[in-house]
Amino acid sequence: MSSIARLIEAINQLPSDLHSKDFLLTWEQSQGELQQVLGIAEALKSLRAENIATRVFNSGLGISVFRDNSTRTRFSYASALNLLGLAQQDLDEGKSQIAHGETVRETANMISFCADAIGIRDDMYLGAGNAYMREVGAALDDGFAQGVLPQRPALINLQCDIDHPTQSMADLAWLKEHFGGLDKLKGKKIAMTWAYSPSYGKPLSVPQGIIGLMTRFGMDVTLAHPEGYDLIPDVLDVARNNASQSGGSFRQVATMEEAFEGADIVYPKSWAPWQVMQQRTELLYANDDRGLKDLEKACLNQNAQHKNWHCTEALMKRTKGGKALYMHCLPADITGVSCEAGEVEESVFERYRIATYKEASWKPYIIAAMILARKYARPGDVLAQMLRETQPRIK
Repeated sequence: MSSIARLIEAINQLPSDLHSKDFLLTWEQSQGELQQVLGIAEALKSLRAENIATRVFNSGLGISVFRDNSTRTRFSYASALNLLGLAQQDLDEGKSQIAHGETVRETANMISFCADAIGIRDDMYLGAGNAYMREVGAALDDGFAQGVLPQRPALINLQCDIDHPTQSMADLAWLKEHFGGLDKLKGKKIAMTWAYSPSYGKPLSVPQGIIGLMTRFGMDVTLAHPEGYDLIPDVLDVARNNASQSGGSFRQVATMEEAFEGADIVYPKSWAPWQVMQQRTELLYANDDRGLKDLEKACLNQNAQHKNWHCTEALMKRTKGGKALYMHCLPADITGVSCEAGEVEESVFERYRIATYKEASWKPYIIAAMILARKYARPGDVLAQMLRETQPRIK
């Protein structure tokens, strides 16, 4: 039996109800469901490496709704749709009837007559992005139940105000690959730390996604940030509960130095305090441009007080053997390259640049895996059929 066949067999053994629910927050999914997505992603990546076609759908649309800028996730979503045989259609809300008062319920149904997947990025408004996705999901459920839609499209969270599940799951897939298995992650120390950035308003969803997911696998997760750069309190509770259940740990410290000490993995990344994001949301809703500019100026001044939160060679020497794995969701603010002063020293980033690219390369497969897991009760059977038919792509 080939390694891909063994992997597919293992996928079929995992208990999962992902075919009947949307994957909107990682901590809402069972251990088996998380492992199923990882397994499907690995199988798809292996099939692609063997030049085996993975076009499950002969037709159909994948709708994209990006309410914030994106490079990696936008192209990863497009790649995932193409990988599965779906055509992409971007919903430009400025050119739709949404501007004229069309309801979420109506829009969700109107774009879904031939859709198999809808991917949404909505991370600008704290308290709104994930809620909007759930409103879309409820509208799709209603449309399908009423016979308006022939099938229920998969709804994919491409980043919201709370979590970035396609990113954190891609990160987990990379850690699984790098360390040789999920079982090898237990007891590994990962430092999720704030780092200085000359920009303002970066979402909370990446650090929250990391502490919310890595605590599921028995890892020792350390969160570090300057005073006043808090994450959403409810997510901190999730991380604590996850660590307690998995046999890992979750702690918070006040310095990068303490977080990096003995770490196996470091993830230095800037974000805005949740209180600031809440204030920013209120100003955005009020279309208060002057207030937004004043808030940005205040936050940039606040950031500038913490330029010492900088991933340097000296800090890396504090990690386990001085060789911790550096991770980043990209793009990183690289000192002397993309900015005058930023999150990471150029020599550190350059040493791990290829590693971060490999980390990012998992995202198309994770997204495709989420779509398959939502569309099919037994996605392993679909993968097995691909393997049996082994239709080669023409190189």
